[in-house]
Amino acid sequence: MLGIDGFGLEGYQQATTPNIDALFADGVISTSTRTVMPSVTMPNWTSHLTGGGPEQHGVFGNNWEKEDHTIAPQEMDEDGYYPSIFKIVEDNVPEIKTAFYFNWKSLIKPFNKKYLDEVNYEEDDRYDQNYQAALDFLVSNQDVPTLTFLYSVHVDHAGHGHEWMSPEFIRAIEEIDVKIGEFVKQLKAEGLYEDTNFLLFTDHGGIGKSHGGTSVQEMIVPWMIKGPGINKAVELKSPNSNANTSAVVARLFGIRDTPESWIGKVPSGIFSEKD
Repeated sequence: MLGIDGFGLEGYQQATTPNIDALFADGVISTSTRTVMPSVTMPNWTSHLTGGGPEQHGVFGNNWEKEDHTIAPQEMDEDGYYPSIFKIVEDNVPEIKTAFYFNWKSLIKPFNKKYLDEVNYEEDDRYDQNYQAALDFLVSNQDVPTLTFLYSVHVDHAGHGHEWMSPEFIRAIEEIDVKIGEFVKQLKAEGLYEDTNFLLFTDHGGIGKSHGGTSVQEMIVPWMIKGPGINKAVELKSPNSNANTSAVVARLFGIRDTPESWIGKVPSGIFSEKD
C-alpha cells in the first residue's frame, strides 16, 4: 500500500508521473474516489486502514489521541483501538507479516502497533530510508504473505507551504514518482514484482494552502490497484470512497468476515473474478 498525503486529483492529472502511470497501466484506476468528511489527514488515513468512517472510528481531526477524544470508537479491540486492517489480516492469516512506514509522527496514533511486525518513522519529510526498509522487509519475508503500508507526507507539506498546484507542489509529486519507480525496479530485481498487489491512495487534495472543506479540489482523489486477481486497464466507474480500501485489501487475502461496524465495501469492477 503506497500512501501519498495530499495527492488530490488535480495534482495527479497535472504532474508528470511516468512511473505511477506505468505501474497501474494494467490495473484499475479511479479518478472519482471521495474522501470521508472532513477532508483532513488523520480521519482519512484512519478510514483507509480501518474500513470505518469518522462516525465509526471516532477520529474527526488531526489532534486525536487514544486517551483524549470526543467520541469513542464504535467497536474496539482488547486495547481500546478501532479494528484496523492489520488486525484483521493478523487474525485471519496467522503467518502474515505486517509493516508500517511513515514520516508524519501522529499518523500511527489510531492504530494498535501490536498488529504490526515492523514500524519505522523517518523525520523531516524524508522517505528514502523507509522505502529501503520496506524493500528489505519484503525481501526478508518473501516466503510468507505480507501487508506493507509505505507513506509520505511531503506532498501535503508542499501544498501547505507553497499552495496546491504550485510548481513546488507538482515537483513534490514528481519526486515521489521517481522513488516509486526505483522501488518497483528493485522489486523486479528481487523477483517479487509479479506476485505483489499494489495499491496507491491518498487522504485528500487541497485548495490554496489548505484543505478540510467540501470542494472538488479537496474531496476528489485518485485511487489505484493492480496485481494478481485485479482487472487490467480498467477505469473504475463504481462509486468509491477512502473507507473502502480495507475491504478491498481484506478481499485480496480471501477475508470476507470483517468487523460489523466497518462501512467499507468492495466496489464492483476491481476483481477479475465475480463474487
